[in-house]
Amino acid sequence: MNQQHTIIPRREFLAVTGALAITSAVGRGMAFDGTRRPKVAAIFTELRHRSHAYNILINIMGSCLFRGKRVDPGVDVVAWYADQFPTDDMAREASKRLNVPLFDSIDKALCLGGKDLAVDAVLLIGEHGDYPQNEFHQIMYPRKKFFDESVKTMQRSQRFVPVFNDKHLSYRWDWSKEMYDTARKLGIPLMAGSSVPLAERRPAIEVPDGAKVIEALAIHGGDVEVSDFHCLEVIQSMIEARRGGETGISRVEFLTGAAFDKAQHEGRWSADLVAAAMAAEQNTGLQRKGRPLPRTGRPAAPPTAKPESDHAILVTYKDGMRGAVLKSGSASDRWNFACRLEGRAEPLATAFCNGPWGNLSLFSALSHAIAHFYRTGKSPYPVERTLLVSGALDAALHSHQANGKPVATTELEFSYRAQDFRPFREMGESWKVVTAETPQPTTFTPAPRD
Repeated sequence: MNQQHTIIPRREFLAVTGALAITSAVGRGMAFDGTRRPKVAAIFTELRHRSHAYNILINIMGSCLFRGKRVDPGVDVVAWYADQFPTDDMAREASKRLNVPLFDSIDKALCLGGKDLAVDAVLLIGEHGDYPQNEFHQIMYPRKKFFDESVKTMQRSQRFVPVFNDKHLSYRWDWSKEMYDTARKLGIPLMAGSSVPLAERRPAIEVPDGAKVIEALAIHGGDVEVSDFHCLEVIQSMIEARRGGETGISRVEFLTGAAFDKAQHEGRWSADLVAAAMAAEQNTGLQRKGRPLPRTGRPAAPPTAKPESDHAILVTYKDGMRGAVLKSGSASDRWNFACRLEGRAEPLATAFCNGPWGNLSLFSALSHAIAHFYRTGKSPYPVERTLLVSGALDAALHSHQANGKPVATTELEFSYRAQDFRPFREMGESWKVVTAETPQPTTFTPAPRD
């Protein structure tokens, strides 16, 4: 892995992050007192139907469905920057119709065409679009470029405002760490991460705070890296408040093909946890008509090392806990979790449900959380979760490139404090309002706020 930084020891880390939380709350002189609506600049790769920019902006620019009610996010998106314009682009037309200026540079968007920072928060969405891949077959989305250009404008104006970064911080660990360090140094409140941990859980389980977690795994049916990220965040969101707190990750390995089969045969992840996680999915009640039931076994055909084959990311935590992300099948809405707790005979398992509208449903809760962050300057959950996952994902892709050779990750052996983010999770009430029969939106038309 690329290593250019050293993460500080646990005691010093907690002291610094505690001080940072106080600094973030006041936002380097900004008052988050609820007296006015924060102005937001949205910086995104592309805006098309069901892209991440579409899914977030359609929620945050209108009323957002959360826990069965339409909620005004309490922020105003006042500027856009689009990095690319695909053939099915929606940015140009929606910009004119909604009277949101579309600028040709990030600096202009943040300054509203002037010379100084003129917004109170920045929304970075570096997902989707036509970008090259690196040697690890990662799409090189410009997340760090978006962040760096935003910081450059803030530094020139000597005003630092909250930044949300969609998904992982960067496809490179050293860049992820640099983004995090820059935010800490300048006092920029930073939030990032996946939409999936905020989804409804069926059944609605909780891993008790302080419980000793022996093993945890998450299962998806998507692509290498893209879906692996979400499942790594699912695991972290479930186990970071375990006994002893989060102390980091010591080793990561990526297995597919014959190595996957060998690891499964050797029991490097528990078959009963897999069965429990898949059973939770079958009992969600959100199965789509005609969709085959998820399988728990291996396919009849021999697996390959191609990205579409089943694979495993094995994570060894510093405290001895075992973690695994498993790719099984091809269901893009599969987000299953199971874990084993000390003193409990049966696995604890659930499925994270993305709702009747597929991935669009996932973004309602996330958009609600982002808006809270912009209004208060406080992230609902620690950005260190996403920092850790960004590093683990980078290590997994390095292991994959090295034919499954384990990657030592001493740089990921750091601690952070978990936060109770239950108030920001969808609990299922929204799917009584939006059902499978509710027509899905096909245009970029945010719901009225009144």
